Amino acid sequence: MVRSRHTERTGHRSRRMEDMQKAALSGQEVDTHTSRTREEKSTQAQDGGNTILMISCFLGIFISYFIYGLLQEKITKEKYGDEKFQYFMFLVGIQCVINALFAKTVSVVRGIEVSLTPYRLFSMLAFTYVGAMVASNSSLSFIPYPTQVLGKCAKPIPILIMGVTLGHRRYPVIKYLIVLLIVVGVALFLYKDKGGRSQTEDQTKLFNILGIGEFLLIVSLTFDGLTGVFQDKLTTKHNVKAHHMMYAVNVYAAMYLGVAMFLSGEGAEAVAFIQRHPYVIYRMLLFGATSAIGQNFIFLTVMHFGPLTCSIFTTTRKFFTILGSVIIFSHPLLGRQWVGVVLVFLGLGLDTYFGKAIKKIHGHHDNRSRQDGGHSDNKHLQSNV
Repeated sequence: MVRSRHTERTGHRSRRMEDMQKAALSGQEVDTHTSRTREEKSTQAQDGGNTILMISCFLGIFISYFIYGLLQEKITKEKYGDEKFQYFMFLVGIQCVINALFAKTVSVVRGIEVSLTPYRLFSMLAFTYVGAMVASNSSLSFIPYPTQVLGKCAKPIPILIMGVTLGHRRYPVIKYLIVLLIVVGVALFLYKDKGGRSQTEDQTKLFNILGIGEFLLIVSLTFDGLTGVFQDKLTTKHNVKAHHMMYAVNVYAAMYLGVAMFLSGEGAEAVAFIQRHPYVIYRMLLFGATSAIGQNFIFLTVMHFGPLTCSIFTTTRKFFTILGSVIIFSHPLLGRQWVGVVLVFLGLGLDTYFGKAIKKIHGHHDNRSRQDGGHSDNKHLQSNV
């Protein structure tokens, strides 16, 4: 009798324990299911947020630099009464001041400390940065805007040359073929039939080979290549962040331009020009603002989506900038020139596609690739002009 009661109690306890274990397991399943649901919702929300951010970055780059390009052409090509705008150091100077103020503001808001050190590298980088921008803007006195944009698309050429000669880098064969494709495209675009050249163009030829505008583009591209070398040193040796570089380089650049304008008298002449045509200052301020906003969206794109996505965005906007300029300002292009445009952008597209493979061949790690993204986007400091 006692044994039977004891057995009964033991059975009750056993069943109770089983019930508790089942309840616990059931609760764990509910918790696991709830956790999975939350993770899925979080992932979906994150994907949705990333998509919105990517679209915002693309539109930010596209719109700001499209307006930038139109303003650049309008300022430099339009006639103001019986005179034209010729004060390119002043124009670049305004752009540098606005860029520096923008970078400083963003740094203060984000709590990032920025400085002008290391002095030597920043001062050298600012010199090549200014040289590239002034030469590029000055070329517009001699060549149409679409020619300038396409010429600047040939930047992989000097970067490859400087990388091999100064940086002692090795590139795969595909890189050389891509650069050759870009060279052919630019040559087709720039070449003019003898019958299509005016007497003025013949008079502005250097050594009967290059026009002054084309020569200035080569100078600008050479400075771009040197800029890439200095930026590489800053990002690898000193781990300089994007807005820090944007601030310091533009401060040094503004100082260089201030001294150059004072010595040459261009500063006083530019102020006198603005007094005669006051509305041009609004264009110049908007020109500088769109440049700063565009650079910021480039930094955001590289930070969140990498240099590959950024390169696709900037290449796309350059193509549509040329197209917009041709339509809005009625620039006639020959069939051969359109073939040149296609070849150049095909080369840029292939360069973007094979970019990651090339970095792996160089032995870069994924985090180094992000750093390259940092200085890759910083190269847009001069590539957009």
